[in-house]
Amino acid sequence: MRRLPTATLGPLLWFVGLAVPWLANGNWLSILSLFAIYAVVALSTDIVLGRAGLYDMGHAMYFGVGAYTTAILNTEYGVPVLWTLPLAVLVAAGVGALLAAPIVKLRGDYLLVVTIGFNEIFRLSMDNNVGGLTGGPDGIFGVGVPSLFGHDFSSQSDLYLLNWVVLGVALLLMRNLERSRVGRVFRYLKEDELAATTLGVNARAYKILAFALGAGLAGAAGMLFAVQLSTVSSGAFNFIESVTLFAIVIVGGQASIPGVLLGTVLMFVIPQVFQGLAQYRYFIFGIAMIVVMVLRPQGIWPRRRESAGE
Repeated sequence: MRRLPTATLGPLLWFVGLAVPWLANGNWLSILSLFAIYAVVALSTDIVLGRAGLYDMGHAMYFGVGAYTTAILNTEYGVPVLWTLPLAVLVAAGVGALLAAPIVKLRGDYLLVVTIGFNEIFRLSMDNNVGGLTGGPDGIFGVGVPSLFGHDFSSQSDLYLLNWVVLGVALLLMRNLERSRVGRVFRYLKEDELAATTLGVNARAYKILAFALGAGLAGAAGMLFAVQLSTVSSGAFNFIESVTLFAIVIVGGQASIPGVLLGTVLMFVIPQVFQGLAQYRYFIFGIAMIVVMVLRPQGIWPRRRESAGE
């Protein structure tokens, strides 16, 4: 019996997911809503780390930029929540490109340390209530309810469907990136930057693009996060969250969409289902990361190698 190919199984599971609001209770809806949000952030991390091979240990910052953009625009200036989505993407992508420009020539550990520093600067800035807009350590409360054509996404079912649709768009974008020239260039730079530059690839420009794309997608997830919780504070975007996103990609499988989704399930869904394990999730995931890197360095569900005809 032939196995269903991943390219078919993925869309099928996504469509099945649309039926969840009619099948699951409120607790499961909340868990799966957060899964959709964190899956989008993890996929955005994979653009930078898994595909371009850039050691970004501050990716939660872009997640936070998107969330704070939505929260500030909605609560301070009355911008409708859904209108903030493209703005959250653009602001996060701009921050990603701006910060990447001076650091993309750094390699390995040096890049990792600098991105950690950026993440901490962002967190401390939000805690210091920049411009009187970020709410300090308490954050921002009262983010509004999304509305489209007169319909308010006020129920947990509505929010789940909104998150699930954005996840579907993110998966489609990732699939198209895999097949695009940009995706191939990212792969060449990761595997052999010297050879790629010899062939005329502008390595610096493509690395900045990788940061911008990853940051923009994380910004979209940040908007969803702000709406889901109706509050935003810096603690949700700290260094630990960046480490978690980094680990998800490494453990699940770099440049592997199924691998990243599996890593998100292991890190965010299972601890929520088994509440007794929640306090041990970082310890368990840390051990799992060590084991995987030693025994299966390509990840639990690695990217399928392309055949010669592809």
